[in-house]
Amino acid sequence: MATLRDIRRHIRAVRNIEQITRAMQMVAAAKMRRAQARAEGCRPYALAMDQAARDVAKIGKEYRHPFLVPQEKGRGLLILVTSDRGLAGSLNANTIRAAHSHMLRNFGPRYLVVAIGRKAVDFSRRMPVEMIHHRVGLPDQLEMGELGPAVERATKAYLDQEVSGIVLAYSRFKNLLTQVPTVQQLVPVPPAEPQEGPQTEGDYIYEPDGEAVLERLMPAYLLSQVYHAVVENQASFYGAQMIAMQNASSSAGDVIRELSLTANKVRQAGITKELMEIIGGAEALQAARR
Repeated sequence: MATLRDIRRHIRAVRNIEQITRAMQMVAAAKMRRAQARAEGCRPYALAMDQAARDVAKIGKEYRHPFLVPQEKGRGLLILVTSDRGLAGSLNANTIRAAHSHMLRNFGPRYLVVAIGRKAVDFSRRMPVEMIHHRVGLPDQLEMGELGPAVERATKAYLDQEVSGIVLAYSRFKNLLTQVPTVQQLVPVPPAEPQEGPQTEGDYIYEPDGEAVLERLMPAYLLSQVYHAVVENQASFYGAQMIAMQNASSSAGDVIRELSLTANKVRQAGITKELMEIIGGAEALQAARR
């Protein structure tokens, strides 16, 4: 059985861990609020760009941009967005699992990856996939242009017909307790539903012409979706980390209480033992005097 000194040393170690997890919880909470505001501010623009691209894919006939033309089934390209750090529960594992399952179903096991985040890089190096670009260490105050090289590499792979489709995977921030693994097809752009958007090509007027407009719209569409995914994933990461650190602090408190109870039992057992020894010695002394 552990001695009282060992138990007290264990309590001090767990209390130090609790202080660290509580500090990380408060930092994650502060960063999460800012990341949530950025995600909510970015969401309308990303949704509008996505809807515009889908509408064009539905009715556009004047000029068909390569992003709008389905290709024969071949290798796929996955833009995988994760965090750089862990301590966020199963956030990254859920995103990676959903993305990998989607790619296996639609493109097979040997697909290409553009990895954004250290966890995505680690996954790509472990699996039999080809990582053609990676980006780690993204700041919280992210500028859209910082994702330009990753998007350009994905675009080049599609235009050079290295791949037949581009898929984006990230964790969407729903609320503090819910982060949703999201996998969406970016290219070829899926057309809008029949009941949605414009019904005829005449509903859009291109100025100066369809080709010039789409040559600017399609790359901007792809960049906006990737930027939105990264911002959403950052908010999801801080939310998941806040909850994980809160749970860790609560567990540390439970351990401290259990160890304190054990320490009290050990201390009381020691006191009882000493009292029994004193009483036994007194009785022996009295018997000797008789």
